[in-house]
Amino acid sequence: MSSPRFYCSSPLVAGERIRLPADVFHHAIRVRRLRAGSELVLFGGNGSEALARLLAVGRDMAEAEIIAVAAVDRESPLAITLLQGISAGDRMDYTLQKAVELGIDAIVPVVAERSIVRLSAERAEKRIAHWQQVVISACEQCGRNVIPSVAPAVPLADALAKHPSATATRYVLSVADGKRLRELPVPTGPIALLAGPEGGLTDAEEASSVSAGFVRLSLGPRVLRTETAAVAALAAMQAMWGNG
Repeated sequence: MSSPRFYCSSPLVAGERIRLPADVFHHAIRVRRLRAGSELVLFGGNGSEALARLLAVGRDMAEAEIIAVAAVDRESPLAITLLQGISAGDRMDYTLQKAVELGIDAIVPVVAERSIVRLSAERAEKRIAHWQQVVISACEQCGRNVIPSVAPAVPLADALAKHPSATATRYVLSVADGKRLRELPVPTGPIALLAGPEGGLTDAEEASSVSAGFVRLSLGPRVLRTETAAVAALAAMQAMWGNG
């Protein structure tokens, strides 16, 4: 069985001892019930991971020794930014979790016309922090050592104007007459994928994305739920163009 993995913001240097941060202590000791002598893997999001061993466990602290640090690359060759229409509750969490497992590079939450969730400035800040934690937890689970970024939520018009890089190949998921992946050339640079919220993008929003250089992409004749659509597209991209 592989050692459990935890995100740790503390510097990780072979041969040194560290005190586990409070959140890692809670997860490793309170939730996973690790004890002194247990091995665990720590990563800081910079592409490396450290094998560590718990030396001492107290009521409210634990100390670990860093045994070895190594650069371990589990990233996809595809640099994909997901522009995801904000959906409600667990649907958004599911999409982000699976997008991370499928190698997403960055995530931009998008406020679209049919987005059910409307966030005040305070709520938006809390949701972004929550979504970033969902991303970190997904990295812990799937073995990634680079943490995808979650950008502040923006209206669709701003997302179309600011977030896809100038060199990105751009796709918008569409229930209209879009192209199939097998009909498209293999991208040679970064990719931007736009997916709508519950109810999808409006005709006007989709037209705006096309005007911004997005190509309509179809996943078949069936209408997919918002939490399924981007995940299905990412899985297909990885299978055809990436390391799926």
